[in-house]
Amino acid sequence: MSDAIRKMFDEISPRYDMLNRVLSARRDVAWRKRSVQKLPNQPLDILDLCGGTGDFLMEAQAAGRFRSGVVADFSAGMLSHVSRKADLAAIQADALALPFADASFDACLCGFGMRNLDDLEAGVRSVHRVLRPGGTFVTLEFFRPEMVVPRFFYNVLAPIAIPAVGKVFGSRKDAYEYLVRSTQRFARVGDYGLMLEHCGFEKVEILPNDFGISHLVVGTKRAA
Repeated sequence: MSDAIRKMFDEISPRYDMLNRVLSARRDVAWRKRSVQKLPNQPLDILDLCGGTGDFLMEAQAAGRFRSGVVADFSAGMLSHVSRKADLAAIQADALALPFADASFDACLCGFGMRNLDDLEAGVRSVHRVLRPGGTFVTLEFFRPEMVVPRFFYNVLAPIAIPAVGKVFGSRKDAYEYLVRSTQRFARVGDYGLMLEHCGFEKVEILPNDFGISHLVVGTKRAA
């Protein structure tokens, strides 16, 4: 991830949560709730990868899935808001070189972060390394649109509406232009599912949210 993108996330961090709610009409909250329900129904050691301000790990706590965990993100600005919202560990980290021992976690949650990685497959392999055998990897993401509704949204509406809303709320317009561009050029969800299988995950499940505006992808680390 470039220093320019890191700086961009640092600068938008004070308004990041609010803009997510506005831009998604609060659907991001429902998507996280649905995602957490795909975790085993027991207390887990969880990595919230590309975790931003900690919303995903907080949702796991609320759902009774949390035993221990950490929010990891490349943006110090994002992480600075974690302690203001919850009593959670937070660490600045590169998703491609995670500073955790092998088999450290029962589960990994990643919300809207995989498309920001310089090397997607390396990121998936990094997650695989830190998960225990049988561990669950849950990805919530905006993949390259293929269905009619998301193609219209991302190719027609989003390039105009999302940057404009970001600017109105006093954030950086170019940050939300980046959000649209990164989605348009990201992997297709089917290809991402195949990548998970190639990297050592099984029982891969792909679930569209709201006609495919976002997708939930769940995989289980194969036992050795």
